Amino acid sequence: MSVTIRPVVPAEDAALLHAWVSAPRAAFWGMADHSVEDVAHVYTYIAEQEHLAAYLFELDGHPVGLLQTYDPAVDEIGEWYERRTGDVGVHLLLADDHRRAGRTPEVIAAGMDFVAHLPGCLRIVFEPDARNAASVGLMERLGAARGPLVDLRTSIAEKPAQFFFLDRERALEVARGLRPVSP
Repeated sequence: MSVTIRPVVPAEDAALLHAWVSAPRAAFWGMADHSVEDVAHVYTYIAEQEHLAAYLFELDGHPVGLLQTYDPAVDEIGEWYERRTGDVGVHLLLADDHRRAGRTPEVIAAGMDFVAHLPGCLRIVFEPDARNAASVGLMERLGAARGPLVDLRTSIAEKPAQFFFLDRERALEVARGLRPVSP
């Protein structure tokens, strides 16, 4: 039993991603009104950009979550906080899937290991919607440092964003299970 991470294949994964991002529990993802075709278009665009990437978490071959990365030096989100060399921005969406039950820490650990090993990564940047108590709570359990709370307005999102920062060493501790993440 293992967690793997693979790139999103928009044409093949759009229906699955649509089911996740249009679910009520994913309201903070901002894609509730998107069609399957819209989702395919969004992830095709992401795949075409050098500074963006999207990946699926798979538990024993079954998709259970979405990990997106961005380069804050290029992405407009980077204009909303004090960027540093080596920052990697992350968006995370975990599926409401029974196969993930009891294994969320394993999934999160795999994601932290993956991102921490991206070339040049020195710090992971998160900016969940401040009203999303589950995401904010996860950041706190990870031991991420709380950054600024901003009224984020970009071409694709408007939200009260609570920035969090996780240095590479802390991400690797999570990945090694030295400071496990509770579910």
